[in-house]
Amino acid sequence: MSGGAGREGVPKLGVLVVDDDFRVANLHASYVGRVPEFEVVGIAHTAADAMRIAEQTDPDLVLLDEYLPDAPGSAIIRSLGAAVMMVSAANDTETLRRAITLGAINFLLKPFPPQMLADRLTAFARFRALLDNGDEGLDQTAVDRALGALRGGDSPPGAVPKGRSAVTADSIRDTLRTADGPLTAAAIATRTGVSRATAQRYLSDLVRGNRVELTLRYGTTGRPEHLFVWRNTQ
Repeated sequence: MSGGAGREGVPKLGVLVVDDDFRVANLHASYVGRVPEFEVVGIAHTAADAMRIAEQTDPDLVLLDEYLPDAPGSAIIRSLGAAVMMVSAANDTETLRRAITLGAINFLLKPFPPQMLADRLTAFARFRALLDNGDEGLDQTAVDRALGALRGGDSPPGAVPKGRSAVTADSIRDTLRTADGPLTAAAIATRTGVSRATAQRYLSDLVRGNRVELTLRYGTTGRPEHLFVWRNTQ
């Protein structure tokens, strides 16, 4: 389902967020809301509610947790009538195999920094746009281009995205290496003199490259706080 207008008047893509933890569901919904091409059309906490809301809202994409109280998320992939991206803490190979076999287009392990989800959402939007431009049929080149766009948000570990500053990257790495304990993105931004948004982009690179571990801490407001700590792999 396409909703309100995004960039250049293009309708936004509707996203249904499914997670048994209402705090995590709201957090993921807030991530989606930051990506201009998307809007949240519903939030569900059970498999039954996910299928009901999907039927009512006809989403373009479902962010689906595996651990739901009434059924595994992967068991309802084909019942949702939409593209599905698994967003779960389930890190066993069987769950991954099952999810992909049943039709999930991607699998994102929790927890993760906002930029990692944003990259995958943006890639999905490009994929959809390429498909929408192929109404008269696709040749192999167009198919390859669309599938390449879909995977475009999955940067390999260690890859340095374009536009990153080596000086900023080194500063953030050094700050994490020398810290006495986990730091928030806001604290890292303050110590390195960059904006919080910039710090989050570089932290996302480090998490993706397995150099930094991300955990969640729940405060009194009920909203999870991201904590980053350097991995001592030496």
